[in-house]
Amino acid sequence: MTTEFKLKLQDNPNDIPNGHKVEVDVDGIEGGKVLLLKVNGTLRALNPRCTHYGAPLVKGVVTGDGRITCPWHGACFHIDTGDIENAPALDYLNSFPVQVRNSEVFITASEEKIKSGRRRPEIQCKAVNTGEHVVVVGGGSGAIGAIESLREKGFTGLITCISKEPYYPIDRTRISKALATDLQKLQWRDSEFFKNAGVDFRLGTTVSEVDFNHKKVKLEDGQEVSYTKVILATGGTPKRLPIEGFNLGNVFLLRGVDDARAIVEAVGDKKDKKIVVIGSSFIGMELGNYLANQKNDVTIIGMESAPLERVMGAQIGQVFQKLVTSAGAKFKMSASVERATPSVADPTKVGGIQLKFDEIIPADLVILGVGVTPETRYIKDESLLLKDKSLEVDDHYRVKGVQDAYAVGDIASYPYKGPGAKEASLVRIEHWNVAQGCGRLVGAHIAKGEKPTSFIPIFWSALGVQLRYCGNTMPRGYDDIVVQGNLEEAKFIAFYTLGEIVVAVASMQKDPAMAQAAELMRRGGMLTKSELKAGGDIMKVDVTARVAI
Repeated sequence: MTTEFKLKLQDNPNDIPNGHKVEVDVDGIEGGKVLLLKVNGTLRALNPRCTHYGAPLVKGVVTGDGRITCPWHGACFHIDTGDIENAPALDYLNSFPVQVRNSEVFITASEEKIKSGRRRPEIQCKAVNTGEHVVVVGGGSGAIGAIESLREKGFTGLITCISKEPYYPIDRTRISKALATDLQKLQWRDSEFFKNAGVDFRLGTTVSEVDFNHKKVKLEDGQEVSYTKVILATGGTPKRLPIEGFNLGNVFLLRGVDDARAIVEAVGDKKDKKIVVIGSSFIGMELGNYLANQKNDVTIIGMESAPLERVMGAQIGQVFQKLVTSAGAKFKMSASVERATPSVADPTKVGGIQLKFDEIIPADLVILGVGVTPETRYIKDESLLLKDKSLEVDDHYRVKGVQDAYAVGDIASYPYKGPGAKEASLVRIEHWNVAQGCGRLVGAHIAKGEKPTSFIPIFWSALGVQLRYCGNTMPRGYDDIVVQGNLEEAKFIAFYTLGEIVVAVASMQKDPAMAQAAELMRRGGMLTKSELKAGGDIMKVDVTARVAI
């Protein structure tokens, strides 16, 4: 039941400036709050917290084209409807009509919607055999983005999702950051949700081949599923090291819940194990940080001079190394692994890691974080695969050389034309946020023929202090880094520049700088290198004005 509620606003609503936002108590509802914001001269009211991880949207970024962006992880919502504009959030916000009378502000709402803080997308559907059948191969972030977008945009045909994993799509980011294993907390949606959405979800099912000529997905058990359109979202397979000794017990990869459970069991309750993590990129650093905080003896081995050097540069990488060292981890950088040695007590299990020209590092268990390979083994036509085993797609994420086939996520190399790129360049980005966002774009294209909009890639990492990152340095690289803030305190914004153009931004303890940067980059309004070096502040650049995209 909806009714009218007064907002406990201290200021005169007529004096609220454009672009202003404030979290306001709702009169008559204990603990009830809404976000009141003014854009293009009009007041709007929404639930005040991001539906992803609960970030306060009052600290978010509002733009003139009707978006509010979460200050933490880049989730976007439409300010008129509360609907999702971009990943990683799945649930919408509730929006409430606003009226101003006698310098007082009222909203029309139900107490339930104010207190709930969110609404699930209305995608209930009794699928109709209209002749349209979308088959999604994979059960991760890209898959759930595509499925929900299809139904949100009005697709009523058949949807089948084939996933080799035994559970519904999970928040995979929490596995490396905290070795989370509770499926009830990890699964974004349950079986009832997909049933109501008219999705035939086939868990624990492996695809052996996709026959593009006959539009059939072949399963390992011999069954075939015909499609009118197929979305490939199979992610990546963690790499193993083809080196002596890495077939021993207690050498782990990390991809799914079963991997996390195996590592947790090997670590045990005492949490005093000698653990070697091989790889100093995001997975290795997150795992090393978490396990060191659990009072284990952790050594991280990396080939670069500093962690994450390839993406972030050595200067910023050293900040991350310092943070994880403070958690108790040790580092062996610029190192190469010679072999894994067996345990004296149990020769079937690993006992140490031999470095080239260096000592053996004792290990009760070893975790590999040396990257992933696109999971495209079911693609039998090798001519469709690029050198890295990914699939080239166009700006609609359609697989090059194939009809009615799309690819998203870790397996897709897509054309990126962000800041600093004179023309589109193929990039492949391995992150939950990008996969889900691309999946949503594909769903909208199939359902309504919507042209995919350009976006600035966003990701984050837990390294003692939360890292935020947007943009992309892969197409042409970068030639300088402009740092504002204090690296020693891990409180900074780092601008990666190519000439005068900012191509990527990393930040720590400076929210919502990353969200602001992403919006400025999306709109072509980012400050130049010279302006930044002169002390320019991106937070003072107005993004509420209508800037051409």
